[in-house]
Amino acid sequence: MQSPIEFSVIARDDGARAGRLVTGHGEVATPAFMPVGTRAAVKAMAPDELWDMGYRMVLANAYHLAIRPGAELVREMGGVASFMGYRGAVLTDSGGFQAMSLAQINSITDDGIRFRSHLDGSLLMLTPESAVEIQQHLGADIMMALDECTPYPCEHGRALKSLDLTARWAERSHAARISTTQALFGIVQGSVYPDLRKMSAAQITSIAFDGYAVGGLSVGEPKPAMLEMAALSVSMLPADKPRYLMGVGTPADLLAAIAMGFDMFDCVLPTRNARNGSAFTSEGRISIKQAVHARDGRPLDPACDCRPCRTHSRAYLRHLFMSGEILAARALTEHNLHFYANLMRGAQAAIASRTFAAYAKDVAAGWPVKEAAEGA
Repeated sequence: MQSPIEFSVIARDDGARAGRLVTGHGEVATPAFMPVGTRAAVKAMAPDELWDMGYRMVLANAYHLAIRPGAELVREMGGVASFMGYRGAVLTDSGGFQAMSLAQINSITDDGIRFRSHLDGSLLMLTPESAVEIQQHLGADIMMALDECTPYPCEHGRALKSLDLTARWAERSHAARISTTQALFGIVQGSVYPDLRKMSAAQITSIAFDGYAVGGLSVGEPKPAMLEMAALSVSMLPADKPRYLMGVGTPADLLAAIAMGFDMFDCVLPTRNARNGSAFTSEGRISIKQAVHARDGRPLDPACDCRPCRTHSRAYLRHLFMSGEILAARALTEHNLHFYANLMRGAQAAIASRTFAAYAKDVAAGWPVKEAAEGA
């Protein structure tokens, strides 16, 4: 089957690469960050606002949309992009991450993941075949094969068993795909074990997926282990296919992963941290809750031209947050996503001009050492 997406690398700077990903809903410049819209909504933001920031692809979750409102309903509404009123592309996670994050309401067998709905207790059996079928109904531009994401810590034997299951599910997911207009990515697992990462990469890349992802990282493991496993994994992925690092991360993590050769990213940090009063800025992370901002008339980030930075002071944003006003979450989310969009645009331009190392160093220079290491 001919791939329904087109991917080309248009510039390189050592390991970093800038590219062009063409989907059924338009072109995405890479490296690209995808805001997380689990239930077909990026919290506190309207789809047209995301588009205006420059985001051309967002992430939604097949498990959550299958539970509510149901994949069939979304299909009747023209697919997830049409349903949410978004002009760009949508990537859907298969629900494999929920096997870990919702472990208390699921059980895993060779057949798939048996969930008990977190809403009403009803049963949902998610198999490689049904996960692909759900994503086809959702109309995702890029679908993900069902995998098992192991937690940290995870014993080697347990990780090996999970890896074998992920490999078998990958083959079944690939066989189940019937859509000629939707891409399907496979996922490399293996926890923090180099031998398992190599084994998983060999297994998954032996299947002709349209792109390849690296999962099972940023789940509690030490930062050096995450970076080591990410670098090892990406080194074994095909150079002519998009490479996606799932669930990562902080600005420092993203720049490090771009230098490794990753093209796509998603993470809840910019939106979740915003709702908790935390802002990413060119000067490091700011907690708007701190009393030091109570009489501060400066914007969140003097170097930022987003709407909140143009119109609101830190003092006002702190007042909103401490008062429980919804506008605080809106403003901080808008700012953080604007920051991440600019981070990606800067990376693309720096790769094109072969100045990425200097760009990454300049960005890191604005971050205190402790913040750069800990991120959120």
